Amino acid sequence: MTNPATTAAVNRFGLGAMPGELARAGDARGWLQAQLRAKPDLAAFANLPDSLEIIQRQTEYRQQRRRARNEAGKGPGKAADAAMAQEMPANPAGNDIEPTSLQQALRRDAMADLALRYRVAATTTTPFVERLVHFWSNHFAISIDKNSARLLAAPMEREAIRPHVLGRFSELLAAVETHPGMLLYLDNAASVGDDSMLAQRAERRDAKRKLGVNENLAREILELHTLGVDGGYAQQDVIELAKAITGWGTPLRRDLRNPQGSAFVFRPGAHEPGARSVLGKRYAEGGEAQGRAILRDLAVHPATARHLSLKLARHFVSDTPSPALVERMAAAFLRSDGSLPALYRAMIDDDAAWSDDARKFKTPEDFVVSAMRAGGLRIDRRPLILMRLLQQLGQPTFTPRSPAGFPDTAADWASGDALRKRVQASGVLAEQLATTRKPVELAADVLGSEAVQGPFAELLRRAGSPQEGFAVLFSSPAFQWRV
Repeated sequence: MTNPATTAAVNRFGLGAMPGELARAGDARGWLQAQLRAKPDLAAFANLPDSLEIIQRQTEYRQQRRRARNEAGKGPGKAADAAMAQEMPANPAGNDIEPTSLQQALRRDAMADLALRYRVAATTTTPFVERLVHFWSNHFAISIDKNSARLLAAPMEREAIRPHVLGRFSELLAAVETHPGMLLYLDNAASVGDDSMLAQRAERRDAKRKLGVNENLAREILELHTLGVDGGYAQQDVIELAKAITGWGTPLRRDLRNPQGSAFVFRPGAHEPGARSVLGKRYAEGGEAQGRAILRDLAVHPATARHLSLKLARHFVSDTPSPALVERMAAAFLRSDGSLPALYRAMIDDDAAWSDDARKFKTPEDFVVSAMRAGGLRIDRRPLILMRLLQQLGQPTFTPRSPAGFPDTAADWASGDALRKRVQASGVLAEQLATTRKPVELAADVLGSEAVQGPFAELLRRAGSPQEGFAVLFSSPAFQWRV
């Protein structure tokens, strides 16, 4: 019989068991702890283009497009229409627009990035850490629906989140908020201090032209990324933080003639001068350092500790985690000065995380990834099919409806229509499965023998074909829930 704690470690804290993984995991808490002691494995992503290279190629593409317009004249014409039709340089989900060679290259790399993300998820031997990567990616959500950030969502995950998932939250926070994906998604790259040199110069040239501070990123830093909506901040704190991070941007075309090796650029001329006050603390003028100092303090604020702890506990333990568990996690986070491993350990060392009530309904992405792991499915080799499947299930990759990310409770994912689509998807996934094993044997291997008893086991045995049996397995409550 499989130890229920081991099943929980692999299926609820991990990404779903691969065949044989429950037997290899052994001690549940020790298996999770060991993953936290390892360094993040970044090697798999080493050959992908970085954000600076992507921005360079996007800029080149836009120049090509501009030249195409110019050649076609200022009026509407075929070339101009074609150039306008290619406004979007790379759609990871694919479209029917005839692409240019550069556009094809951008799309190819974007799809390779997404395919690799799911290949790693489906095959990793450190699934707890990989789940944490996905958790933080959703916490700091950006959407590829926004054209300017479309190619930078996956790079943000591998450049800003993966390297810091086992570090301090302050490091993770700074890496994300200065990543070009976030700066473009939440418009901070266009934020200019009202009294900055750039704004004054623009007004002298054209009195009607008004540059200004954009509060989008500052608001989401406070509401979503650190303190939480009830974290005790006021609108004036949003304004002050927004001013402090004016000048945080991405390379312009002229910067790319002599790139400095980073896709983050601080523009002193766009920065709002002066001291700032956030949550009652004064921060002296310091250019780029001013915003970074505020982020460091926000990262270890007690409200941040509670906000992060609640979200983590809700993701890993229960839709309604015990307040006492959340408080113990928050206390560990603060005692460790914002150490993420300390926060994770506080959760997995707490008996409340292993209670009989601890269970989570899989999100569509959880469901598909766990099926890939269980069946050894390599649908990452056909990423368009994978992306479309996730879209049909309601969780298109890197496309949440808002900066709050995808929801994380059963009520959000278990409607009648959503369940019907999962049954259909289970059949599609089962058709891809070529294993010679019997469905009931595979079920016991990935869910634990205790979960494959009675009528469920009988249903698997009596399936009309192996594929029908695998479809029953994938659509079963035992597979759909992380217990």
